[in-house]
Amino acid sequence: MNRKVISAALAAAMTLGAFAQTAMAESAGEKTLINIYHCTFNIASADSSEVMAIEDAINEYISDKINVEVRLTDIGQGEYDNKTNLAVANGEANLFWTANWMGAINTDNLVAQNAVYDLTDLLPGSALYDSMPEAVWNSCKYDGRDYFVSCYKESSEGYDLVYPVEKAEKYGWDLSTVKELKDLEPMLAQMKEDGVKYPLLLQMMPFFSKYYIDDFDFILSSTMIAVDRETNEVVDCLSLPEYKDFLMMMSDWGEKGYISEEEATKTIPDTVINTTDWGFAAWWDVPVNDEADGTYGQDCDVIRMTKNYLNSSSTLGSCFAVSSASTPEQAQACVDFLGLMYTDSKLADLFTFGIEGTDYDLEDGYVVKKGGLYDHSSWESGSVATISLEAGEPENKVELYEQFNTTSEESIANGFRFDFTPVQAEWAACTSLYDQYGYVMEEGGTSTADLESTLETFRSELDAAGYQDVLAEVSRQYEEWKAQ
Repeated sequence: MNRKVISAALAAAMTLGAFAQTAMAESAGEKTLINIYHCTFNIASADSSEVMAIEDAINEYISDKINVEVRLTDIGQGEYDNKTNLAVANGEANLFWTANWMGAINTDNLVAQNAVYDLTDLLPGSALYDSMPEAVWNSCKYDGRDYFVSCYKESSEGYDLVYPVEKAEKYGWDLSTVKELKDLEPMLAQMKEDGVKYPLLLQMMPFFSKYYIDDFDFILSSTMIAVDRETNEVVDCLSLPEYKDFLMMMSDWGEKGYISEEEATKTIPDTVINTTDWGFAAWWDVPVNDEADGTYGQDCDVIRMTKNYLNSSSTLGSCFAVSSASTPEQAQACVDFLGLMYTDSKLADLFTFGIEGTDYDLEDGYVVKKGGLYDHSSWESGSVATISLEAGEPENKVELYEQFNTTSEESIANGFRFDFTPVQAEWAACTSLYDQYGYVMEEGGTSTADLESTLETFRSELDAAGYQDVLAEVSRQYEEWKAQ
């Protein structure tokens, strides 16, 4: 559904949805009934009878703790955003999982459509609010208001380079020499000569906005516009000498075969990461970087490339929201339920792993999943501080996460969110042009001979599409935000 459709649906459904849910709450007696929608990533779809059994177990456990009754709906990742989008519009969902990257129900869209409940006045002094550092809450805010509850995991953004240990040993790499991307050149050349197909695996990810975050805060989650960390001013990244040098390096590496042309054409297979055909790839830094072994299907290690920054998007990669169609009683019940789940390991494990003996076993205090019926992960289910450790996770995982989050730097523009409304059409046109020109250049898909003229064409067409208006509006809003 597009924004106009969902906005109309929301307006029509607010009264009906609130009435229907109030009736449901009354039918539950003194308990306030809330409908919870949760995305299933680890299995295609959860078994409906098992979800009901877990729902019953949760309700039995919380019955003497909070005045809440829950109804659980688990939806597979492939259908989740569209089905939950419809449920929110129809007033059928109260508490639901989402993220800033989650398609139709991403956090920006939800706020713009007034689809999420303002929790600001419900949080102070609550068990939920006290379960996470204040800086995490600050990063989640929109215009100073609380609409989202971050899943408490790694709360900052920083980047590493990951590589297979076997290759490092085979080629005898001295990785202590790698401080910037350009330092990879001798190793990339070595692998290319030896027939490695993907010496540098970009995974269709624009690297400039990742590996230059020590210099710039990319406030729009885009390469084009950022805040200079030194001057605290909005800058046009496309005019920076650093950007041109980066593009020239990528073009050169593309011509030399260090970067596959499949990156620029977006045809690179997803399965590449689990092969031995690559040398270096991007890795989002996390408290336990040994997780890269599982992601890439082999023994890997990482090279730290940037600092970690708590910023306006790093805490919203996984979060919960309450639909604006909820009644005040339901919104309070959602806060109470999350507050208990973020502080009570028994409830956290029920919600995340299911029922012991059916969905998982405990071996030496560690969770061993059985899979098949119900299976979630801690990153999308609540707080790592209360969810039990899985087999293979370090005993001090919680301490590692706490240290990681408390030692990350708060980004210079933390809490700033750009309102695209005044330049929505211009920005849409600019992002389309970026996909046509900027993305291809950043993926090494433009020859060094054509780079200068392509960049000039890109910038000329951007200006014709209203890029300077967008830049001016971002700068205006940022200056106003700084003055608050």
